[in-house]
Amino acid sequence: MTKVKKIFKKYYLENSRLENFSIVYVSVVILFLFIYNLLNYSVFYGYDADAHIAYVDYIAMYLPSNFKLPLEEHTYEYFSPPIPYIFPAIAQVICRNFSDSLDLVRHCQPIYGKFSQIFQTLLYVCSLYFYMKTLKVLNSKTTLINVSFLILMSLMAVNYRTILMIRGEPYIVFFLSILLYLFVKIYKSKFEIKGTNVFLFSIVIGMLGISRQWGLLLLPSLALILFYFEPEMRKKYFKFMLIAFVISMIIILPFYVNLFLTSGSAISFNKEPYPFSFNNQPNSFYNPFNEDIYKLFTKPIRGNLDNQLFPILYSDLWGDYWGYLAFTSNNLEEGRNQLEIGDYLARVNIFSLIPTTFLILGLFKVRSNNQINVLIRYIKYSIFITFIGYLWFLIKYPEIPSGDTIKSSYVLQLFHLMALISSLYIEQVRKRSKKLYSAFLITLLIVFTHNIPAMMSHF
Repeated sequence: MTKVKKIFKKYYLENSRLENFSIVYVSVVILFLFIYNLLNYSVFYGYDADAHIAYVDYIAMYLPSNFKLPLEEHTYEYFSPPIPYIFPAIAQVICRNFSDSLDLVRHCQPIYGKFSQIFQTLLYVCSLYFYMKTLKVLNSKTTLINVSFLILMSLMAVNYRTILMIRGEPYIVFFLSILLYLFVKIYKSKFEIKGTNVFLFSIVIGMLGISRQWGLLLLPSLALILFYFEPEMRKKYFKFMLIAFVISMIIILPFYVNLFLTSGSAISFNKEPYPFSFNNQPNSFYNPFNEDIYKLFTKPIRGNLDNQLFPILYSDLWGDYWGYLAFTSNNLEEGRNQLEIGDYLARVNIFSLIPTTFLILGLFKVRSNNQINVLIRYIKYSIFITFIGYLWFLIKYPEIPSGDTIKSSYVLQLFHLMALISSLYIEQVRKRSKKLYSAFLITLLIVFTHNIPAMMSHF
């Protein structure tokens, strides 16, 4: 019983009644959403699903005796790093060894697809755990579960959608959460160069680099924050990071060298790039305040707001602009409540102005934290660099007129980092005013309750 009491104290008992209610309510809902979506959503419905499945099948074809990466003629996702495809490929190998189907590849696709969805759901839960371990240190709290962070993350419909697809982004945010937690631990040891510390940090950096290219955008900030350490700590940090980056390159470079040798570019993509020019995109791409802005709060689904960066990202973050979860993009006549979904998602966008305000306030109003100030700077710089890197991509590879590459899933890391820094801001509010903090939580819970159907599969 003593151990049980300690566990409850660690996770639950030291919170207020409102916080305890919020934890239980949100946890029960997201557990329901996980189970419901796993039962009702197939990996075949995801972004570019055919290409990702072809990638898995190609790797699995050579396992376990060999490991080969696909070329452009095998899948148009050939440029993607291999980490997200290894687990489903192993599952495919196991499946074919236990099946007597005449077409083993087709027979095993839905099976390894479902196991991949379960695995990526577990990765997401682990990500929440490591994020909260980091927040616990930054906020100097004794309890693990950060209520505001849990609600903000659970509000993002993009999370539920992305973990159901075979993609690299769930792996990026998983390794990002570990990176932040390791940073906190290693900071407290004053970046002592111990084998375990350096090895683990190097592995995580390497895994970020070969989960998907967006993960590379999280690395420059590790160098930029060097200048915010005290001189003595700066030397230790520099030595530690130099060793970690050198080791991580052993993991990262082979894939990108191979991509260069096979496709002619280390940053190859499945379409030809334009020379960089802001004119590659029309003014409406950059400026959300045009004649179509009212559709953001009336019909925020594909066919409206074409190729408009901020309205689409916003609608895709809290709702389902492209129709890959809450409604089917291919045929509005099929599925549950498809004809009314645009009106409902309009209300989702209106309600979601509230959590959006918290994300923005966190970015600009959070104060320096005496615990680990440099980590807050890392988060802010990574948000900025991720956005700039993504903007560069959209300008180099414009998809006009639809803007098909504007998807919040692609920059999932950006929104997770914004949720982290927003929860730090809300915690600072809690220390100043318990009543205002409680009002924040109640408001977020109302929005969460309203938005639940946007997080459910309607396929």
